[in-house]
Amino acid sequence: MFCIVASDLDGTLLSSNHQVSVFTKQILRSLINRGIHFIFATGRHYINVVQICDDLDIHAYMITSNGARVYDMNGSLICAHDLNENIALELFDIVYRDPKITTNIFRNDEWFINRNVFNQGDFFNGKFVLNAQFYQQGMLSAKGVCKVYFTSDNYQYLLNLEQYLNKRWGGLINVSFSLPVCLEVMAGGVSKGYALGEVANLLGYELRHCISFGDGMNDREMLEMSGKGCIMRNAQQRLKDSLPFLEVIGSNEEDAVSNYLKTMYLMNECIE
Repeated sequence: MFCIVASDLDGTLLSSNHQVSVFTKQILRSLINRGIHFIFATGRHYINVVQICDDLDIHAYMITSNGARVYDMNGSLICAHDLNENIALELFDIVYRDPKITTNIFRNDEWFINRNVFNQGDFFNGKFVLNAQFYQQGMLSAKGVCKVYFTSDNYQYLLNLEQYLNKRWGGLINVSFSLPVCLEVMAGGVSKGYALGEVANLLGYELRHCISFGDGMNDREMLEMSGKGCIMRNAQQRLKDSLPFLEVIGSNEEDAVSNYLKTMYLMNECIE
C-alpha cells in the first residue's frame, strides 16, 4: 500500500471544466482521514492551489509551478527553486512581440503576461483565479521568477520554441508541455518528481512509497520516479509513448483518479 498519493490537477484530478467533483471531494477526505498523505502536484500557481484546498476543506502539501515551489500543509513555503535571472530576462523577451505566442511569468506571488489573448476566467470556470498583470519589455525584474510559460493555439510553434530553448540552454532549464497549448520553463533539475521526493523525505518516506497520477509531459518525471505512476487515458500521446510501461487508467471526465483510489484504499467504505 502506498502511503503518499500525488496528483496533477488539470486533465487529471479536475474535470474538463476545471472543477473538483463531489465524489472526488469525498474520496480525498476519506483518504486523509485514513492517514494517507495527499499531495497536489501541479503547474498552477500556489494561490490557485490554496483556493482549491479551501474549496475541498482539506490540508495538503502543495507542489506548485511544476516543483519550483513547494508548500506544507499550513501553506508555508518549504522549497523554492528560481530560474537564473539572466535566463529569465531573456525568456521575458524571446517571443514578446510574436502575436502567435503569449508569454506568462510566475514571480513569487505574482503573475505577469505580455498580452490579453483569452479570458482566464473561462479556463478556471470563474473559480480559483489569479489575476494577471501586464508587463512591458525591459521593465520587469527577474528576481524570484519560478516559471516562465508560453501559450499558443498552434502546437507546432511551441514545438519549435521547445527545440530552440533546449538548444540555447540545455540542462540549465527544464522545458515541458503541461498541455499541447502550454510550454513551461523552469530551472534545470526542477520537476514534480524531484519535488515529490523532497516532500516524501520530509514525511519520512521515499519515492517508492508514492503513487502518482498525471496527463502531461510536465508529469513525466513524477510518474517515472514514483513507486507507481498512472497515466490518464486523455493524456498527451507523447507522455504515453515516453512511458509505455506505466498503467493507463480512465479519463478525468470519469473521475478515474478518484475511482482508482477508492478501489485501492476504500473498497469496504460506503461513499455516497
